[in-house]
Amino acid sequence: MTTVHKNKTLATFLAAIFGGLGFHRFYLYGKKDRWAWVHVLLFPLSIFAAFIEALMIGLTADEKWDETHNRDSGRKSDSGWLLVILLVLTFGGGAIAVIAAIARTFDLMFTGGAYG
Repeated sequence: MTTVHKNKTLATFLAAIFGGLGFHRFYLYGKKDRWAWVHVLLFPLSIFAAFIEALMIGLTADEKWDETHNRDSGRKSDSGWLLVILLVLTFGGGAIAVIAAIARTFDLMFTGGAYG
Protein backbone atom coordinates (compact mmCIF):
# COMPACT_ATOMS: atom_id res chain seq x y z
CA MET A 1 0.00 0.00 0.00
CA THR A 2 1.39 3.40 -0.96
CA THR A 3 0.73 6.55 0.99
CA VAL A 4 0.55 10.15 -0.17
CA HIS A 5 3.96 11.74 -0.74
CA LYS A 6 4.57 14.62 1.70
CA ASN A 7 6.38 17.49 -0.03
CA LYS A 8 9.09 19.04 2.13
CA THR A 9 8.99 22.39 0.32
CA LEU A 10 5.22 22.65 0.82
CA ALA A 11 5.54 21.72 4.49
CA THR A 12 8.23 24.40 4.93
CA PHE A 13 6.02 26.96 3.17
CA LEU A 14 3.03 26.10 5.34
CA ALA A 15 5.14 26.37 8.50
CA ALA A 16 6.62 29.71 7.43
CA ILE A 17 3.39 31.38 6.30
CA PHE A 18 0.59 29.62 8.20
CA GLY A 19 2.59 27.93 10.95
CA GLY A 20 1.00 29.97 13.70
CA LEU A 21 -2.24 28.17 12.87
CA GLY A 22 -0.57 24.77 12.67
CA PHE A 23 -1.25 24.17 8.95
CA HIS A 24 2.07 22.36 8.52
CA ARG A 25 1.22 19.97 11.35
CA PHE A 26 -2.23 19.26 9.89
CA TYR A 27 -0.57 18.63 6.49
CA LEU A 28 2.01 16.24 7.93
CA TYR A 29 0.07 14.44 10.66
CA GLY A 30 -3.64 15.10 10.13
CA LYS A 31 -6.43 16.41 12.32
CA LYS A 32 -5.57 14.19 15.29
CA ASP A 33 -2.17 15.84 15.89
CA ARG A 34 -2.25 17.48 19.32
CA TRP A 35 0.56 19.91 18.55
CA ALA A 36 -1.39 21.26 15.58
CA TRP A 37 -4.25 22.14 17.91
CA VAL A 38 -1.81 23.73 20.37
CA HIS A 39 -0.70 26.00 17.52
CA VAL A 40 -4.32 26.95 16.88
CA LEU A 41 -5.06 27.65 20.55
CA LEU A 42 -1.87 29.63 21.21
CA PHE A 43 -1.75 31.42 17.85
CA PRO A 44 0.15 34.60 18.82
CA LEU A 45 2.79 32.68 20.76
CA SER A 46 3.17 29.90 18.23
CA ILE A 47 4.14 32.25 15.38
CA PHE A 48 7.75 32.33 16.62
CA ALA A 49 7.79 28.56 17.10
CA ALA A 50 6.50 28.14 13.55
CA PHE A 51 9.49 30.02 12.12
CA ILE A 52 11.81 27.63 13.93
CA GLU A 53 9.78 24.63 12.76
CA ALA A 54 9.93 25.90 9.17
CA LEU A 55 13.71 26.03 9.38
CA MET A 56 13.87 22.58 10.96
CA ILE A 57 11.64 21.08 8.27
CA GLY A 58 13.49 22.76 5.42
CA LEU A 59 16.94 21.86 6.72
CA THR A 60 16.11 18.18 7.19
CA ALA A 61 18.02 16.02 4.72
CA ASP A 62 15.84 14.60 1.94
CA GLU A 63 16.76 11.03 2.91
CA LYS A 64 15.76 11.56 6.53
CA TRP A 65 12.57 13.37 5.42
CA ASP A 66 11.59 10.43 3.21
CA GLU A 67 12.37 7.97 5.98
CA THR A 68 10.14 9.87 8.40
CA HIS A 69 7.26 11.05 6.18
CA ASN A 70 7.42 9.15 2.88
CA ARG A 71 8.44 5.63 3.80
CA ASP A 72 5.61 4.00 1.81
CA SER A 73 4.99 6.64 -0.86
CA GLY A 74 7.18 5.04 -3.51
CA ARG A 75 8.78 8.40 -4.38
CA LYS A 76 11.96 10.14 -3.29
CA SER A 77 12.16 13.82 -2.36
CA ASP A 78 14.39 16.08 -4.41
CA SER A 79 14.46 19.55 -2.88
CA GLY A 80 15.73 22.31 -5.11
CA TRP A 81 16.41 26.00 -5.17
CA LEU A 82 12.84 26.93 -4.32
CA LEU A 83 13.37 25.42 -0.88
CA VAL A 84 16.67 27.30 -0.45
CA ILE A 85 15.02 30.62 -1.34
CA LEU A 86 12.13 29.83 1.00
CA LEU A 87 14.55 29.09 3.85
CA VAL A 88 16.42 32.37 3.31
CA LEU A 89 13.14 34.31 3.32
CA THR A 90 11.94 32.41 6.39
CA PHE A 91 15.15 33.14 8.26
CA GLY A 92 14.89 36.82 7.32
CA GLY A 93 11.24 37.03 8.29
CA GLY A 94 11.88 35.31 11.60
CA ALA A 95 14.78 37.63 12.37
CA ILE A 96 12.63 40.68 11.59
CA ALA A 97 9.82 39.35 13.81
CA VAL A 98 12.19 38.75 16.74
CA ILE A 99 13.82 42.19 16.37
CA ALA A 100 10.39 43.85 16.16
CA ALA A 101 9.22 42.01 19.28
CA ILE A 102 12.33 43.06 21.18
CA ALA A 103 11.98 46.68 20.00
CA ARG A 104 8.30 46.79 20.98
CA THR A 105 9.10 45.31 24.40
CA PHE A 106 11.72 47.96 25.06
CA ASP A 107 9.34 50.64 23.81
CA LEU A 108 6.67 49.50 26.26
CA MET A 109 9.14 49.14 29.14
CA PHE A 110 10.92 52.46 28.81
CA THR A 111 8.41 54.86 27.22
CA GLY A 112 5.08 53.29 28.09
CA GLY A 113 4.37 52.67 24.41
CA ALA A 114 4.75 56.30 23.34
CA TYR A 115 6.24 55.34 19.96
CA GLY A 116 3.55 53.04 18.69
